[in-house]
This record gives sequence, C-alpha cells and structure tokens, in this order.
Amino acid sequence: MRALLLALLLVVPGLAHAGEVELPAGDEVVRRVNQRDDGRWVSRTMAMELTEKDGSVRARLTRSFRRDFGDGRRSVVFFEDPPNLKGTALLSFDYAEPKRQDDQWLYLPELRRSRRIATSERGRAFLGTDFSYDDMRKETKLSPYDYRWRTVGTEEVDGRPCWVLEATAVDDATARELGYGRLRVRIDAELWLPRLAEYWTPAGELLKTIRLTGIEAVQGIWTPHRVEAAAASGHRTALTFRDIDYQHEVPEGLFDESALAHGPP
Repeated sequence: MRALLLALLLVVPGLAHAGEVELPAGDEVVRRVNQRDDGRWVSRTMAMELTEKDGSVRARLTRSFRRDFGDGRRSVVFFEDPPNLKGTALLSFDYAEPKRQDDQWLYLPELRRSRRIATSERGRAFLGTDFSYDDMRKETKLSPYDYRWRTVGTEEVDGRPCWVLEATAVDDATARELGYGRLRVRIDAELWLPRLAEYWTPAGELLKTIRLTGIEAVQGIWTPHRVEAAAASGHRTALTFRDIDYQHEVPEGLFDESALAHGPP
C-alpha cells in the first residue's frame, strides 16, 4: 500500500505527503476523465470477437469514426463483415448540454432505413455484444448526470496507480434505462483513463467487468488498443483497435442519418 501511495504522489501533483494521500472528489475525477485529450476526430478499424461460454468465437469487422461538433460529439460505426451484418451502422450524438437527450440511430440495410434508439433502450446489448448502446456511445467517458460519483480508495491495475470510483444511478428509472445500478471504476491517476470497471444490475447482481489494455500513445494521444467485456454469464466481447488516426480530419457529413446507407469513406 505504501508503494502505491508513493506512486500516486509522483504522478499527481498537489497531494499531501505519502501517509495521508487525500482522495480527490469523485466529481473532480470524472471531470478530469472527460476533459482528457482524445482528439478532435479519429478514424480506426475495430475488430470484434464474441466468445460464447463453450469457447466458440464469432468475428466481426467494423470501421469507426468520431468527431467533435459545437454541440458535443458524434460517432459512427460501420460493419464490414460478416456478410449478414455488412452495411449495418450505429450513429451516436453525445450532446454537451446536460438537459438535452442524446440520440442514437441503428441503420439496417435489409430494411434500407434507420431506427432511432429510444432512451429506454440505451441499456440494451448492442447487437449481441456485452456492450450496451450507451457503452458504445460514451467510449472512455463517464456520465456526470446519470450517476452519483465518489472516490473510495486507490488500487494498482496493470502496474499503474489508480483512483477507485464508485457510482450509483441517480434514481431507479435511470438504473432501469442503463441496466446498471452501481459501478466501480479504476481510473489511471496520471492518464485519467479508465483501466478496469465492474457493473452491477439494479438488483445488485454483478453483471460484467470491462478492462482496457494495450494503452499506448498514438500521435500523442493515450489510446487503449483493446477493450474486453466479460459477462458474469461467461460470455465475452473483445474490441481490438488498429489503423488509429487522429490527424486526418473526418468529414462532418459522415455523421448524418441520411449518410448511413452510403457506408464508410
């Protein structure tokens, strides 16, 4: 424990001496995480592996894009493989205004139209994965509005000192929408990036664990190259990122509902 406290003193300026490390407020940690530089825009290839309890694996391949706008940020995921999902796309709007409801649309090529994801559906599993629609929208960000956050301690994850945050849904209705009643998240104390998170259902049952690994600097931005969700049921979903590019501007027109049918550039 003393080694961990000393490590926190080295990476986080302004803390008290090693015997009395002051825990930062939960809201402050959330603010630092959400203000972390993750680029004005990014394009990348995202491979998905869905592993069943019996060990069988289904592979998927996507191209994903994200861009900041004046009213928040938008992201889109286009499926390229397997053939039965090719052309499927998920478009997400994450608005900066707290009272404005975020938007998501799922484009289904066989119907040649998109379907808006209702707020009540944001906690549903995204196309059979262990990530919810809301997980896909938030990526590494934390919601300051859906949960009450507090810092409860420190831990070491993958050799890195982390703050440990606990969150509870602001009310029962929000917990039902998200599918999560409580979270426990380990935040890298230097990079302000989540490394490990546990999720409980509104009924208090452990639902899944999400771990971010392969965190390396890409074009000056700290980036996880693998995100794995392990469900309590034994099912797992791994997202592996490559061809990550923060430098080339992603066109604004890509993030429009009418553009989903055209696929990635």
